[in-house]
Amino acid sequence: MKKGIPSLRKGLRVLLLLSDGVERGLSEIARELSISKSTLYEILCTLEGEEFLRRNQLTKKYTLGPRLFELLGKWLNEFEIRRVSLKYLQQLHDLSGETVFLGIVRGERVIVIEVIEADKDLKVTSRVGARVPLYAGALGKAYLARFDDETVRKILSQKGLKAHTSRTITDIEEYLKELQRTREEGVAIDDEEYIEGVRAIAGFVETPFPPLAAIWIVGFSSSFTHSKINALVPPLKKALKEISLALKNGL
Repeated sequence: MKKGIPSLRKGLRVLLLLSDGVERGLSEIARELSISKSTLYEILCTLEGEEFLRRNQLTKKYTLGPRLFELLGKWLNEFEIRRVSLKYLQQLHDLSGETVFLGIVRGERVIVIEVIEADKDLKVTSRVGARVPLYAGALGKAYLARFDDETVRKILSQKGLKAHTSRTITDIEEYLKELQRTREEGVAIDDEEYIEGVRAIAGFVETPFPPLAAIWIVGFSSSFTHSKINALVPPLKKALKEISLALKNGL
């Protein structure tokens, strides 16, 4: 016996049926899917209410609604960001010898959508689908550096500056100075400020469509030295710019 929620499974079957683009009424759907009309009516009302289905007011028949196309658009955007970025992630991996991540912003988190791990036993890694805080470490600096100081103050007055390690900058004036250095460099650096013994460098891709994307390179401080990080500033900036241009030009 299949596990799960029967009504949800039936709703998904309705969406799959209507994915052929043919309008169908309640009776037609009930017959084709062998679902009782009373149960189907509740499912159709729910899906229509959430805009997953659209009901033609003249024919009283159903087709797929705008919410599905909205979800599809988001997926296609993420797919395109990943497709365009892959060769640059590999280049940064080869240059750094450390783990390279690609992620997209969702709310106050960055979701990892691609990882190229360092080719060594001792490495920093994470799985695709993992969520990391937007306002912490190198990602936080790179993100907040996109705003003016007044806006940053407003954000930090709500979010605060949490001390993740003994090296985390928790004074707002010092943090604003760090953001100015980030703006000048074009990328952000985390010197064991989010995780003890771990350094990172990060930057954001200015995508022409949502979601905003980020690339960050992470390694243990024993191998990811300051000189190595400094050497990665130009190639990371170049990669961010070229990815942005490729996305804008639809390459």
